[in-house]
Amino acid sequence: MLNKKSVDDINVKGKRVLCRCDFNVPLKEGVITDVNRLTAALPTIKKLVADGGKVILCSHLGKPKGEPKPELSLAPVAVKLAELLGQEVKFAADAEVVGPNAKAAVAAMNDGDVVLLENTRYRIEETKNGEAFSQDLASLCDIFVNDAFGTAHRAHCSNVGVAQLVDTAVVGYLMQKEIDFLGNAVNTPVRPFVAILGGAKVADKLNVISNLLEKCDTLIIGGGMAYTFLKAKGMEVGSSLVDNEKLDYCKEMLEKAEKLGKTILLPVDTKIAASFPSPIDAEIEVENVACDKIPADKMGLDIGTESANMFAEAVKTAKTVVWNGPMGVFENPVLAQGTIAVAKALAETDATTIIGGGDSAAAVNQLGFGDKMTHISTGGGASLEFLEGKDLPGVVAANDK
Repeated sequence: MLNKKSVDDINVKGKRVLCRCDFNVPLKEGVITDVNRLTAALPTIKKLVADGGKVILCSHLGKPKGEPKPELSLAPVAVKLAELLGQEVKFAADAEVVGPNAKAAVAAMNDGDVVLLENTRYRIEETKNGEAFSQDLASLCDIFVNDAFGTAHRAHCSNVGVAQLVDTAVVGYLMQKEIDFLGNAVNTPVRPFVAILGGAKVADKLNVISNLLEKCDTLIIGGGMAYTFLKAKGMEVGSSLVDNEKLDYCKEMLEKAEKLGKTILLPVDTKIAASFPSPIDAEIEVENVACDKIPADKMGLDIGTESANMFAEAVKTAKTVVWNGPMGVFENPVLAQGTIAVAKALAETDATTIIGGGDSAAAVNQLGFGDKMTHISTGGGASLEFLEGKDLPGVVAANDK
């Protein structure tokens, strides 16, 4: 899965190139409020344009569930993209995605032109990888380029179905970067390799914990999931979030670490409060207590000061660090301290630092440490499955080198 042909391995001059991007951007009243995903797609698009390809872009946006919804049209993306590229991006407004407008626009293309298709999820077959839509997409192109890592863990028409129907299917620069960093960090890391897992539930990260234990030297566990581990070790955790059905699993993982000679670092202290903040950013009174001293009527909502220092120390000696999931309720300024401490430690290290998408990416960017990280993944679910060691259908479908 790690050795795929990319846009650098093909000649696109005069060819029709369908490029699957991730334009799933936030929209407010038809205005794009964050252009990061568009900017991230530019290097691949510019390369295809410069090499003389006829560039046909496609993406999903939101969840229209197989029917045209005007508020989820990609029309605003075409306008913004034209601005960012400095050239026209012709928008093919077809409710059926590959309709008369798309066919006419593609037929009229010159080398270096760019056309954007309508939201691929307007078609009910898209998420089911149905053959009819895959064939429609394939009929428009000679070459397929997948640059959408965010959907790589799903087998859809616009990333897997179409790839199986064309002779040349390769990955774009964004996808290549994800494979290089996430794939190689986990499979061939420069050691010591420290993995940091946070977030709310153990259940979401069962296979990730198990897979990373086999690969890393030290596994740091924070966030809501830490309390299930602490309870599995026999501690009272008050009213903290606990997944009682996963206590045996946590015990197994602690035993597995010991057998493999790996270190699992759990919090030694925690910030506690009477209840979860409502709204999430509301003012809240907290106190810092040792993890074995949580009162029955209090809940842990962030790692404590000593834990933050301990985790930061563990990062200092690392050569590779992978981080997925915040250390506490980072949306609240009072409960963001643990996440900030870990982000700061990563920002100050010379190690290769890789942030799995989703909440950790949001936290790092919101806290202003984004530019200090080696790589921030563009896919939450996809990066988790990569860390689990799973094959991602969207990556597998591309041609091997």
